[in-house]
Amino acid sequence: MTLGARVLKTGIAIVLALFLAQLLHAPTPVFAGISAIFAIQPTVYRSYLSIIEQVQGNIIGAIIAVIFVLSFGNNVFIIGLAAIIVITINLKLNLEKTITLSVVTLIAIMESPTDDFITFAVIRFSTVMLGILSASIVNLIFLPPKYENKLYNQISDMSEEITKWIRMNIRHASEHSLLKNDIDKMSDRLMKIDQLYILYKEERNYFKKTTLLKTRKLVIYRQMIVTLKKSFQTLKKIHRYENELLSLPEDFQNIIQQQLDCLIHHHEHVMLKFIGKVKPNVVFEEGSISLDRNMLFQELMHYYKETESIVHENEEELKQYHMMQIVSAIIEYDENVEHLDTLITSIQVHHNHEAEVTIEE
Repeated sequence: MTLGARVLKTGIAIVLALFLAQLLHAPTPVFAGISAIFAIQPTVYRSYLSIIEQVQGNIIGAIIAVIFVLSFGNNVFIIGLAAIIVITINLKLNLEKTITLSVVTLIAIMESPTDDFITFAVIRFSTVMLGILSASIVNLIFLPPKYENKLYNQISDMSEEITKWIRMNIRHASEHSLLKNDIDKMSDRLMKIDQLYILYKEERNYFKKTTLLKTRKLVIYRQMIVTLKKSFQTLKKIHRYENELLSLPEDFQNIIQQQLDCLIHHHEHVMLKFIGKVKPNVVFEEGSISLDRNMLFQELMHYYKETESIVHENEEELKQYHMMQIVSAIIEYDENVEHLDTLITSIQVHHNHEAEVTIEE
């Protein structure tokens, strides 16, 4: 298990909240530490939203607590009823994320009222707010997140893994059960990449120049993820119809293999071009690295004609249908790689080296 930035931020926020509460001689500093936990967020933008929501939730809990204690006392059943009302109000106001802190504030104020209850309630309310403030300071100052590096590395690593499996699978060198397990794991990783993209999107820029660059990068990263998913779909098709591929004429198998090698090479080249590790307009001695969509389609049609005489057999008809799915997936994958290449070339023309991502090892 790795010690992530959010874990460290939570620990620092708790220490800061407890320290400030003790420095201000708050009677129960523990509530400041508890509220700090709820206010820690992965991005500065979410921290800003969290402050607003947590303050609202804290106010709701405090107001209901004061009203119920002054009206009905602090019997355990009264506290339970007040908690139900606080939860209901939060739900009505679409403040689901603040329910826990609202209830904590409610209990903190209602559990042991003194003769000077209003002063006691204000102190408890302020203590909880101190925790929210401490977490906000940590979110803004300590360990600023760098989601772009994480996002690119995750996409790049998964692209490499997918292309590795495609190369092995198209050569019938992969272990079917091992690949099946990896495909299941990769589905989970794709969901995490989608979440990383959202976090990167939420990061705010404060200068017009960087905002424009960020907007263009968002388009590229979205296309990177789309392309990654198309490569994953291609792998799944090849894996699912592995036996059908093996039964194809050898010439057709070789063409699919060669075209996929070109496509994978192109995808790898585009990913490296984005981080400035290859020249943007490099010419390869072996010729174009792009997939020849027309050739692949013509070969598929040629295969259909050759098997036309036995197409009435259900098994052969099904094989043709499966081949169409594989070729379609490959062509879609290629179209998205090509579009990604165009986007990266465009951003590098307009922003030169500013668009390159500095990858931290």
